[in-house]
Amino acid sequence: MPLKPASPFARFLAGVWSTALDLAVVGMALAFAVDAWAPPQDLPWKPLRLADPPGLATTMKFARAADDPVACRAVMREGGVTFSEEPERSEGFCSTHDAVRLLSGAIALSPAAPVMTCREALAYVFWSRNAVQPAARSLLGEPVARIEHYGTYACRNVYGRSQGRPSEHATANALDVAAFRTASGRRLTVSGDFRGEAKDGAFLRATRDGACRWFRAVLSPDYNAAHRDHLHLDFGRYRRCS
Repeated sequence: MPLKPASPFARFLAGVWSTALDLAVVGMALAFAVDAWAPPQDLPWKPLRLADPPGLATTMKFARAADDPVACRAVMREGGVTFSEEPERSEGFCSTHDAVRLLSGAIALSPAAPVMTCREALAYVFWSRNAVQPAARSLLGEPVARIEHYGTYACRNVYGRSQGRPSEHATANALDVAAFRTASGRRLTVSGDFRGEAKDGAFLRATRDGACRWFRAVLSPDYNAAHRDHLHLDFGRYRRCS
């Protein structure tokens, strides 16, 4: 008994399914090729790694890790950063929740190992590796050995006012950078060199600009007189780069 010819609609459906199958096969092949050959920093499904240079997906992966205390610590450990856990404490409206002290694996801080939130520590590590050191080698011809600061945790309101909203320092979520010491011993200060025309000033402004990718609020002498002698770097709710 001869087979009945397929209807035009059935032939149309068969063509659609055939095309869809071909596209699916091509899509899977492309996905495998991208996964195998594209740099991991450009792929959102690849883990965030300190060893990788910043790429297309780094900002998204960094934000995701910063919001996850477990992932935050895992990224630092995998990248060779050592730290100690800071016990949680409360002092009025202030606290040190989800806090650590960096011990090694990033540019040394002076005073050493201040308490800071894990997300602030993660931002500091990425900033020191991907902004500070490249700018130092390019503009100063040598790496930075130590970063001097005015502190991280301070139980106070913004600008130390008696009223107003709490400072990010009240939760150890901010770092005030005062100076950079190079490997040869040179000292560059925000108060004395930030506005300089020489390479020292260019370096300090480059570190400020580079911090804006990793921290949420970056305030410098360009912001106001209260920041004439330091770079305020925090991971709070408000975004500002000045």
